[in-house]
Amino acid sequence: MAFRFAESHADRNGVARTPIPGVTVILETAPGALQFAINRPLVALVLQGRKRVVMGHTTFEFGAGESLLITTDVPTVSEITAASAAAPYVSIVLDLDITILESLVVEMGAAPWAIGQAVRVDPTGPDVADCARRLMALLERPASLGVLQTQLLRELHYWLLTGEHAGAIRALGVVDSHAQRIGRAVARIREDYAQVLDVEQLAAIAGMSISTFHEHFRSITSLTPIQLQKRFRLIEARRRLLSEGLMVAHAAHSVGYESIPQFTRDYGRLFGMSPAREVRTVRLKLTLPA
Repeated sequence: MAFRFAESHADRNGVARTPIPGVTVILETAPGALQFAINRPLVALVLQGRKRVVMGHTTFEFGAGESLLITTDVPTVSEITAASAAAPYVSIVLDLDITILESLVVEMGAAPWAIGQAVRVDPTGPDVADCARRLMALLERPASLGVLQTQLLRELHYWLLTGEHAGAIRALGVVDSHAQRIGRAVARIREDYAQVLDVEQLAAIAGMSISTFHEHFRSITSLTPIQLQKRFRLIEARRRLLSEGLMVAHAAHSVGYESIPQFTRDYGRLFGMSPAREVRTVRLKLTLPA
């Protein structure tokens, strides 16, 4: 069902946005180029194919029957590694709803929760897979969608809270947990990435001392606040260069860089080529016949 929906609705990037809030289907018919993105908390259930995701210095390889969990706003580099026209890569992506999680955690009562890296991979539990299948089935029954989608989304969050991802997801639903506190700091960095970083202010937002903040921030995101801010800046600058056609200097200044040479060096380290070269490469590809 997810495959049929994606076949009919996927855009040129292989993304099919469903009418169900926070649910997207990804369909790719060939291994693709590296994708740089800033992800919000989500779970991706892989139905077919394989993918590689890098966060910080850690690489995750996963495929059919496995799920990727991202528990905070972090920049990632991803790549489809197994996909073809006969056997495309297909995944269902669910944006985690913190309000639903908080409500369920209160109803479910005390249980262990875990603090760990913001990205992890686990087998998809049978209850999660079954609920996702029933949710996707509603796409072919639009008259039932409005009535049943809310309770199925809540059920899906419930099964996630009881399955392989339970500890890490539960931390998102525990009010004022370390995961939520660091999440607030990460959200501020994301909003104000072009501004000068004030670590003391970030620690205050998280309600932690400077040393405790640094410890938990790195354990959850695998990066320091400054490294995370740099990733946000570079990924946004790349988007502006390639999607909006900004000049290199303009893109650099718009995301907070004062030094163009420093921007060029940082850009090359992350993306593998200078900004000017990547712009030329992309423009050349667009002019070549299909």
